[in-house]
Amino acid sequence: MVPAGGTIGILGGGQLGRMMAMSAAQLGYRCITFSPEKDGVAGQVSNDYFANKWADGPALAAFAQQCDVITWEFENVPVEPLRAIDGQLFPNLRALETAQDRLNEKRFVQDLGGQPAAYSVIDSHADLMSAVDRIGAPGILKTRRDGYDGKGQWRIDSARDAEGIRLPDTATIYEGFVEFFAEFSVILVRGQDGEIRFWDSAENVHKDGILATSTLPASDRVREQVEGARTLASNIAGALGYVGVLTCEFFATNAGPVFNEMAPRVHNSGHWSIEGAVTSQFENHIRAVCGLPLGGTATIAHGVVMENLIGKDAKTALDRLSEADTHVHLYGKAKAREGRKMGHITRIERT
Repeated sequence: MVPAGGTIGILGGGQLGRMMAMSAAQLGYRCITFSPEKDGVAGQVSNDYFANKWADGPALAAFAQQCDVITWEFENVPVEPLRAIDGQLFPNLRALETAQDRLNEKRFVQDLGGQPAAYSVIDSHADLMSAVDRIGAPGILKTRRDGYDGKGQWRIDSARDAEGIRLPDTATIYEGFVEFFAEFSVILVRGQDGEIRFWDSAENVHKDGILATSTLPASDRVREQVEGARTLASNIAGALGYVGVLTCEFFATNAGPVFNEMAPRVHNSGHWSIEGAVTSQFENHIRAVCGLPLGGTATIAHGVVMENLIGKDAKTALDRLSEADTHVHLYGKAKAREGRKMGHITRIERT
């Protein structure tokens, strides 16, 4: 167990690290952030900030020397530089390696009995044409690595679309389109002793590949699929020897839950838990990586809606404070670029 007053290292300087650092401070911990970004918003609430490249071995070693435990807020941190500090990392590197490659992730989940969308490895244009013929269209061509919030993805509606597409200069995968009626998340926390606790699953709505809203309670049709999805998520966490918060995203279909992807970290669709649950995902992640008892995950409101503030939406966010039971979170980002997550709003329904 890391005692109060200890130091937690956070890899990545974004808003998830910012909110983890805020929860860590509440429990009496110091946080140090390591990120290539010079102005990462996590640095605004950290005790120290290393603005260094991931491959800067001496800087990473100096950072690790000051930390009792290290975690991350961003799953695209390069794995190789982290091998030197693997003993301090929670979750472990296997979780990071699995989630960073969509092909490895899908095969891993299939081995555990999960059902992803139909997919095919694409190494050439001929592979793509064959995949579209076999799996069908519409479908999505995705980079195997580094894509998030709709980046690194191309929709293919027909064989003609496939004929005209230019493959990116990186490994890709083609996924068949899933006929779903809703999307939902399963978010769990697993302690160092193997205990697992789940938050209620939010029903998610995406716009332009970016999460727009997460709503609780989810619809009855979605809630009917949560138990099966939780079983898979629990098996994933156990197989990885996972410690911390793990998120698995699912499509709700007439044939049951279809696995979409996993995020080995706290997640946008769990932001509602700050005001809406006994213990937030951020606090429970800190508890887990520090070896503390896990907090309760029960929802404490009749209903909760989390709404992302994208781009210029943040400029009028403070006006929403006049609304009853409304909580505004701004991430301290200087430029409100199109498609950039600037903050979120959580509305609580108490009766």
